[in-house]
Amino acid sequence: MFIAMNRFRVAKGKEADFEEVWRSRRTRLDEMAGFREFRLLRGPEAEDHTLYASHTIWESRADFEAWTKSQQFRDAHKDAGQNKPLYLGHPQFEGFEAVLEDIPARV
Repeated sequence: MFIAMNRFRVAKGKEADFEEVWRSRRTRLDEMAGFREFRLLRGPEAEDHTLYASHTIWESRADFEAWTKSQQFRDAHKDAGQNKPLYLGHPQFEGFEAVLEDIPARV
C-alpha cells in the first residue's frame, strides 16, 4: 500500500473556497488501477493559515506514479494555478509505503 499526501497552508478566510474547489472538481481517480481511497483533511489552525492535506491510498507506489503520468491527472490539475491565491506557498508532497497494516474485519 502507498499513501500520497499533499499539505496545503490555506490562507485564513479562504477555507470554504478551498474546500469548494475540491468538492466541485472531477478527479477521475476512480478510473485509475490501484486507487483505493481519497480524503481531504482539515487540520490545525495557525495565525495566518489552516492546514489541509489531500490523502490518497493506492495499492502500490507504481499505481500512484502511473496516476501522476496519466491524462486523468493532467485533467484533474489543469486549473490548479487559478487557486494559488487560496494558499500560502506550494503544496508539500509526502509519500509513504505501508510497512505494517492492522485492518479490522468488517461484519
